[in-house]
Amino acid sequence: MVAVFVKFLRNSYGLAVLLASLWQTAVAAPPAPIFVLNSLEANVSVIDPATWTETSRIATGKEPHHLYLTPDEHSLIIANALGDSLTFVDPRTAQVQRTVRGIVDPYQLQFSPDMKWFITAANRLNHVDFYHWDGTDLTLVKRVPTGKTPSHLWIDSKSSTVYSTMQDSDELVAIDIATQTIQWRVKTGALPADIYGTPDDRLLFVGLTGGEGVEVYDVSGKEGRLVRLIKTGKGAHAFRSAGDRRHIYVSNRVANTISKIDMQTQEAVAHYPAPGGPDCMDVSADGRFIYVGSRWARKLTVIDTVEKKVVRQIPVGKSPHGVWTLDHVRR
Repeated sequence: MVAVFVKFLRNSYGLAVLLASLWQTAVAAPPAPIFVLNSLEANVSVIDPATWTETSRIATGKEPHHLYLTPDEHSLIIANALGDSLTFVDPRTAQVQRTVRGIVDPYQLQFSPDMKWFITAANRLNHVDFYHWDGTDLTLVKRVPTGKTPSHLWIDSKSSTVYSTMQDSDELVAIDIATQTIQWRVKTGALPADIYGTPDDRLLFVGLTGGEGVEVYDVSGKEGRLVRLIKTGKGAHAFRSAGDRRHIYVSNRVANTISKIDMQTQEAVAHYPAPGGPDCMDVSADGRFIYVGSRWARKLTVIDTVEKKVVRQIPVGKSPHGVWTLDHVRR
């Protein structure tokens, strides 16, 4: 009798484990969508990475260019530069949550690592704005005149300095976050665009859209100092982390390539084809695939970094710019 009861328990346990496994599979969350900002159509393409199809379009304000996740990861903020607004979207379901108006010319945007500040670059109006963030609402604290056409932002890990490129005056500007005042400015190569900093805050990498590579600046002193030019390809523009805290990718918009840079050796160590004017990108959670907006081809291009080839292209809207997914590598 005891043996029969033990056998029943064993079989029941096995059945329970099997049922639990099947239940977990059934209720497993679907992969997070990939968002592609169609900057000249005032909308966002939502891509299902399981079927590689566009499942919906999200209407936004005019000229959505860049996007950023809120600190609590509950909302993806899409910045509508010409629409003077922010569209908040659920990063998992792609449902619009709300629209915040009166945010002047939010071309590029970032939260400071300490989560106290929300900072935007007004590309067409030549200023950088500092907003207090209380977890829900934004309050403008100061508007800092910068130079001609602030483009991209980078904030150091201590939340003490925000760096901005000046696209049309060819400068790199450092702004003290505590006082919201400019600390220094240095000349750069032609049409500086995106910026990426090393984990120790010592070096900044600046893409030269009007050149053929990436400039490296040492910002550990009183002002930025150019130390190297890395040849990557014509139209070096946007960066994205490779996920290992050592390598980054840069899109070369004119050369139709993406280069992988070793931040320690300051060298380009790999190159990948990226047709159609590659711009902003994201990297899959396993680090293998690059998702990049092909600006002139109206497509999202998927690149296999192991095979070093394009594996698919998905039609999207006109002039795709920002690309983002919640399922990405470590930033």
